Amino acid sequence: MESRDMSVMDHVGELRRRIMIIVIFFLIALIAGFFLATPLITYLQNAPTAQDLPMNAFKMTDSIRIFMTFAFASALIMIFPIILYQLWSFIRPGLHENEQKATLAYIPIAFILFLMGLSFSYFILFPYIIQFMSNLAERLDITEQYGVNEYFSFLFQITLPFGLLFQLPVVVMFLTRLGLITPAFLSSVRKLAYFVLLVIAGFITPPELISHLMVTLPMLLLYEFSIWVSRLTYRKVLKAQRLMEEQEEQEEQKKQDKK
Repeated sequence: MESRDMSVMDHVGELRRRIMIIVIFFLIALIAGFFLATPLITYLQNAPTAQDLPMNAFKMTDSIRIFMTFAFASALIMIFPIILYQLWSFIRPGLHENEQKATLAYIPIAFILFLMGLSFSYFILFPYIIQFMSNLAERLDITEQYGVNEYFSFLFQITLPFGLLFQLPVVVMFLTRLGLITPAFLSSVRKLAYFVLLVIAGFITPPELISHLMVTLPMLLLYEFSIWVSRLTYRKVLKAQRLMEEQEEQEEQKKQDKK
């Protein structure tokens, strides 16, 4: 009982240490974020999607709020690989040696997918949504006067969820590697997964069919790609298990031969 309590305390201490490392790197990245925030905001304000939009500050605190939001977001993106590495380091003691090497390789893949999700949502999806809303406002004879805080809040609402949603293949690979899910399970819950993705797409996009489809279709393709990734990973897991069993049988046979 006492050793178990110590084991729990060790895990809590290790978790605290990993969180502290993340916090330290975040504070360092935040300093860099303060320098990056202004050029990023200027670049996005001069981007084609924002050039024709009259953005205003409707509150005294809008400017500082936008600046701090970009500084924090920049810092989080910069330390995203570090967060993944610390998470991997925390669960590493519970993994076999081959699982440790395999899951460590997921970190750069996850970061690349995160950037791909941000890029897809900003360069493809976001311009269409802005164009659609501008055309709708013009047809309704509505004068557009956007607050800068509302514009960038909407930008983050569209882009950041896609960065996280693009982690789905990596999460599936990881869980398959640990034996927590299988390709058969993912296929069996496909309808439920599609429904959940449709609901998520509804939260991300405005109530309009084309933009909803532009979000939903990539997400469904991402889920199907995750099933394919799970199949490949599952085959590797089964192959590794067979090799391990054969080695154990050979060692057992050698012991019997010696007797």
